[in-house]
Amino acid sequence: MTYQAIFSAPFGKLGIRCTGAALLGIDFLSPGEPEQAPSTPFAVRVCAQLQTYFADPDFVFDLPLALQDTPHRLKVWQAMRAIPCGQVRTYGELAIALGSSPRAVGQACGANPIPVVVPCHRVVGKAGLGGFMHHAQGAPLDIKYWLLRHERVLHE
Repeated sequence: MTYQAIFSAPFGKLGIRCTGAALLGIDFLSPGEPEQAPSTPFAVRVCAQLQTYFADPDFVFDLPLALQDTPHRLKVWQAMRAIPCGQVRTYGELAIALGSSPRAVGQACGANPIPVVVPCHRVVGKAGLGGFMHHAQGAPLDIKYWLLRHERVLHE
């Protein structure tokens, strides 16, 4: 995978994929992955906004996104972007709002190509965290837990 930057986050590294004018994707990489300085002015902007978010969870991202997928997934991703920092919605709540099913919402969350900026971590199960990145346990859930604690949804 070619990245325009590899950015250090509090929980590991983030691979930033973008064009000259829009964010295409953010990939979670292993903590041992070497950092890579941003190679374009837009990648510098993405990294600066991520750094600001990690310092202040109330920061609102202002980045053009290049999201392409099915109409259903695009609707779910748009709905996730409307969830304010410090709040969560359940898969079922989003499903009702979108005329969908909780499973379809969960699949769209897991397929989100731009996590953190498109805050799929703010979508949780009715009785717990739910999944993250198509995983129900392990490191992906640790990242979701960290993000929700960072946004003051969960407490230590």
